[in-house]
Amino acid sequence: MHQKIFTLLILAGLLVSCSEDYLNRTPLDEISPGDYFRTANDLKLYANRFYPLLPSHSGYGGGTFWLDTNSDNLVPGTEDMRLAGTRTVPSSGGGWNWEEIRQVNYFLDHCFQYPGEEDLKKIYIAEVRLFKAMIYFDKLKTFGDVPWFSVALNPDSPELFSGRLSREIVTDSIIACIDYAIANLKPRSHSEEFRLNREVAILFKARVCLYEGCWEKYHKGTPFGVQGKDGTKFLQMAADAADLLMQAGTSNLYRGPARQEYFSLFNKLDYSGIPEVLLWKKYDIGLGVYHWCNQYLPFGAGNLGVSRSLMDDYLCTDGLPIAVSPLFRGYDSIQAESADRDPRLAQSMLLPGDDVTINSPGGSLDKKWWMPALDQSQQFRATTGYCMNKGANLDYSQQLSSGGTMASIFFRYTEALLIYAEARAELGTITQDDIDKTINKIRDRVGMIHLDISNITVDPDWDFPELSPIINEVRRERRIELAFEAQRWDDLARWRAHRVFAGKRPKGIKYIGSNLEGKYKDYLGKPTIVIGQNLFVDSDGRIDPYQVKFPNGLGFNPERDYLSPIPSDELTLNKNLVQNPGW
Repeated sequence: MHQKIFTLLILAGLLVSCSEDYLNRTPLDEISPGDYFRTANDLKLYANRFYPLLPSHSGYGGGTFWLDTNSDNLVPGTEDMRLAGTRTVPSSGGGWNWEEIRQVNYFLDHCFQYPGEEDLKKIYIAEVRLFKAMIYFDKLKTFGDVPWFSVALNPDSPELFSGRLSREIVTDSIIACIDYAIANLKPRSHSEEFRLNREVAILFKARVCLYEGCWEKYHKGTPFGVQGKDGTKFLQMAADAADLLMQAGTSNLYRGPARQEYFSLFNKLDYSGIPEVLLWKKYDIGLGVYHWCNQYLPFGAGNLGVSRSLMDDYLCTDGLPIAVSPLFRGYDSIQAESADRDPRLAQSMLLPGDDVTINSPGGSLDKKWWMPALDQSQQFRATTGYCMNKGANLDYSQQLSSGGTMASIFFRYTEALLIYAEARAELGTITQDDIDKTINKIRDRVGMIHLDISNITVDPDWDFPELSPIINEVRRERRIELAFEAQRWDDLARWRAHRVFAGKRPKGIKYIGSNLEGKYKDYLGKPTIVIGQNLFVDSDGRIDPYQVKFPNGLGFNPERDYLSPIPSDELTLNKNLVQNPGW
C-alpha cells in the first residue's frame, strides 16, 4: 500500500512553476499525507527520489568526465552555447522549474506529523533538507536571485507570484538547510552505504560558501554583485567548514600503485573502504544499472579534446611553469611536451604507447594508443589532439556493448583541502602550514615537488596576473587536481574569469612542424588530412578547431552570460519577476 501511494505522490507532486500547466494541476492534498508519512521507512522511500539528481555516469558518452565541455578544459566539436554567447531567451523551460522544490517542501510540510522513530526520521529529514540545498544552489548558480519557497504551494497560493530574493538571502537559507543536515546526519562510518552523510554535508557547505564568497568578491560593482558585500563572510565560513572536515580525521587521500597513484582513483568498480571518496554510486548489470562510458573514455575521441590551456597549466617536475622551466622540451611532439611534467598530466591524458584495453580474452592482443584521431569525424574524432584518459577503465570486460559498471564518485575529500587553501588565500591569511596540510599533501600523492609560499616563481602566462602569486598557484592546483570533475565552469563563473576565454579560440596540439604532420594516410598511402578542409591550424601550426565558426573568438558577453535568462512566459505570468541583466 505504501509503495503504491509513494508512486502516486511522484506523479502528483511535480510542478511549482508560475505557469498554466501548474495552475491546472490537481492539488497534492487530494492524496492524504496521513496515509504515507507514518514511519521512518516512509520518509526514507520518499527521500530516495532525490538521489538521481546527483550527477553520475549514464548511457553513452564519457559520463561525468565529459561535463567539463562547458568550460575551457575541454573543446567539444559542438561548442558550448554559453561560452559562445549564442544563447537566447527561451519562451519556457530554461531551468526555471520548481518541481523538485515542491516535492521537497511537501515532504518537509508533513514529515513531523506522526510521533515515533524520531532519531531515525531526523536522518531522512536531514537528507531531504540537504537535497533542498543542492537544488537551490543550482538555481542560484543559474539565475542568481530567485524566490525562496518554504512550503509546498497550492494553485491559488499568492507566493507563486513572488519576486526574486537577493542571492545573499538565498545563500543564507541554503546554508541553514545544510547546517540542519550537518547536525542530524550520521558520520559516514555510521551511515548506510550510498546515502548522504555528515562529511558530505560539511563538504557541500564549504563548496557553497567558497562559491558565494568569491562571487561577491569578484563580481562586486557589476550588475551581478551583491551591494555592500565583499565575500569575506562566506569565505571565512568556507575555510571553517573545510577545516572542520579536515580536523574530523575520518578522511584521507587515496594513493594507488606506482605511476597510477592518481589515475587509479577514478576508474574503480567499488569505492568501499577508500576514505577519500565520501559518496559514490555503484552499478550492477544484474539490476539493470550500467553505462557505456568505457566504450568512449579509453580511446581519446568522442568529438572533443583537452585544451592547450589546460595542458600548459601543468608545472614541470621542478615546480616551475613551462614558460620558465629549463625542463620543458617544447611542442614538437606530445612525448616532448609531456616529459618532466607534473605526474598528473601523464595520468590524465593519453600518451603514445598507453594501454587502452587490457585483459583481452582468447589470446587477443591488448590495444594501445599511438596518436590522436585527427582525421576522423563525429564521435570518432579528437578535436584538439590532446586526449583525456582520466576515468578510463581499461579492462576489456568494461568496454563491452552489454555495458560497464565503473562507479561514479559524487564527493571526494580532496576538494575540502583545495577549498581551505583557496579560502585562506582569498582572505589573505594563508600560511605555509596551510599549504603543507592541503596542496602539498595533495602533491605528495604523486611525488610532485612542494609549493613554497615564500618562493613562488612568477609565471608570465598566469591567467590572473593582477592577483597575488599564491592565489594564482592555488587556482592552478585546483584546476589540475579537479580537471574533468565538473568543477571548472563554476570556478570561472565565481572568479569572473571571462578574460581567460571570451574573445579567444581554444587551441590544440601542434600539428604543422610536429611529428604528427604527414602521419595520417589511408591504406593506399593517400593523406587523410587536408589543412583547411578537415583540419584547421593557426599561424603557429596549432590545431584551431573553431577557426571557421568563431573567427573572432568565443562571444561570451560578461555583462549578460554569467547568469541564464528567465523564460519569457514566466515574466508574462508573474509581473514581480525581473529579467537578468543583459537579456
